[in-house]
Amino acid sequence: MAHEMYRIGIVGASSLVGKELSDELAESLLAASSFVLLDDEDAAGQITATGDEATFIQRLEASSFDRMDFVFFAGSAEVTKAHWQNARQAGASIVDLTYALEGEKEVPARAPWVTEISLSSAPQDGSEPNLNTPAVVAAHPAALMLALAAARLQSKLPLRSMAATVMQPASEGGPLAMDELHQQTVNLLSFQTLPREQYDAQVAFNLLPSLGEAAKVKLGVAENRIREHYAAISGGSLPLLALQVVQAPVFHGYVASMLVEVAGSATVEQVEAALAGGHFDLVSGESDPPSNLSAAGQEDIMVRVREEAGGNGSSRFWLWLAADNLKLAALNAIACATELSRFRPMGKVQ
Repeated sequence: MAHEMYRIGIVGASSLVGKELSDELAESLLAASSFVLLDDEDAAGQITATGDEATFIQRLEASSFDRMDFVFFAGSAEVTKAHWQNARQAGASIVDLTYALEGEKEVPARAPWVTEISLSSAPQDGSEPNLNTPAVVAAHPAALMLALAAARLQSKLPLRSMAATVMQPASEGGPLAMDELHQQTVNLLSFQTLPREQYDAQVAFNLLPSLGEAAKVKLGVAENRIREHYAAISGGSLPLLALQVVQAPVFHGYVASMLVEVAGSATVEQVEAALAGGHFDLVSGESDPPSNLSAAGQEDIMVRVREEAGGNGSSRFWLWLAADNLKLAALNAIACATELSRFRPMGKVQ
């Protein structure tokens, strides 16, 4: 019942992940809360939906955070940096989906689904993560996807190593990146010059491990963020991640090819049993493989397991994973807020 008392703000409500977050909040344990949608002046006044209710997006101001319990920052990093201290001073708990607060003191990257597995499989010493913090950064969805798979495997099978190639969709770069991919595709088919403002490279009908020097989409930044968030949310309990990020010519959804090495003898059935359960949808070898298209709109991470020839005293397996990047980001942000709610037993709305 305490959830009914919360007042929640979504900054950047008109962004791709902001819209997804609004939809998921309406279906979550926080659904009975009071929601305020906020954005910059250009988006203010737009009508959008929170669940089944039409809602106006309000103009973001310093006073917008009065009496807020939680504030999700889902717009641009610049807006987060400009306003998060106002939200903090108003007493709100902050969940940052823009990564603007990386490096801020006492603002950790969080992925509660991974933490739950790590705590349940670790020796019980009564300790738990320190959540007495003004803000958290919701971990990158690809880092969450990889760490969650590794954590579930580690809880049942001793992992020796893991490596992954992650295919990044255009939607991770926002609407401008998606528009440029679309326009490049159209222009290629009509033999016209390609726009290159976002990627500084041809990404349509192409796979690239790096982009042009003038690209606004930064693959190197994404790769470092995934690696750092993976390390942060695993708490040092998982193997080091060998990682490569590739720009894929798709609009939506993450796909990852992940090679894991397990000490000793193991079977595909044992790996599948370790992964089975919450947040994973196992796909058998006889079914169509997971893809960014089949994962769209799905809450769970789709995964298929295939055995690879093992090394000395070990077994190796390929995991083919696919997930809806926006939905996964929104669900993790809500899990972060729910985790923080343990320190807010009652909201400010009376």
